Amino acid sequence: MSKRGQLARIVVAVLAGVTVTPALAGTGLSGPGRRMAGLFATVLVLWAGEFGRTVYCQGKLTPQDYGRDHHPRCFTLWMAGAGVKTGISIGETDDYSYNVTKDPVHIHDLNATILHLFGIDHTRLTYKYQGRHFRLTDVRGEVVKKALA
Repeated sequence: MSKRGQLARIVVAVLAGVTVTPALAGTGLSGPGRRMAGLFATVLVLWAGEFGRTVYCQGKLTPQDYGRDHHPRCFTLWMAGAGVKTGISIGETDDYSYNVTKDPVHIHDLNATILHLFGIDHTRLTYKYQGRHFRLTDVRGEVVKKALA
C-alpha cells in the first residue's frame, strides 16, 4: 500500500475513534512491523477549504451548471490529534447556511488554537514590519478552549 493510502486509513481510523497500529519508519509510513503509539498525541491533522459554500448557486440553475457560490462568513473544517477534543462540533448556521447563529469562531481564534496545539503562545509569536510588531492572531485571537481535549 502506498504511503498516501496508509495515511488515509489512519485519518479515517482516528476520526472513527479506532486505535491506530500501522508503522512509522524513517520519514514516511511503511511496513506492518512497527506501531505508531502516541503519534496522534503530537500530530495535528487539519482539513479545511479556502472558503465556505452556500446552499444556493450563483446565476441560472441548469442541469449543467449547478455549482454553489463562495461564502466567506461560514465554512467547515475538521481537526484530529494533537490534543483536539474528539466527537464535537463548534458553531452553527441558520437554515440557509448563510449567517452564524451559535458559537462563531473568528479566523484569529482558529489560528490561536492551532498555534496552542503546536505548543506556541500566539501572543508571543510576532514579526516586525515597518517598526511595529505584528501577530498572526492580530490583537484579538483567543484559544477556543471547547476544542481542546
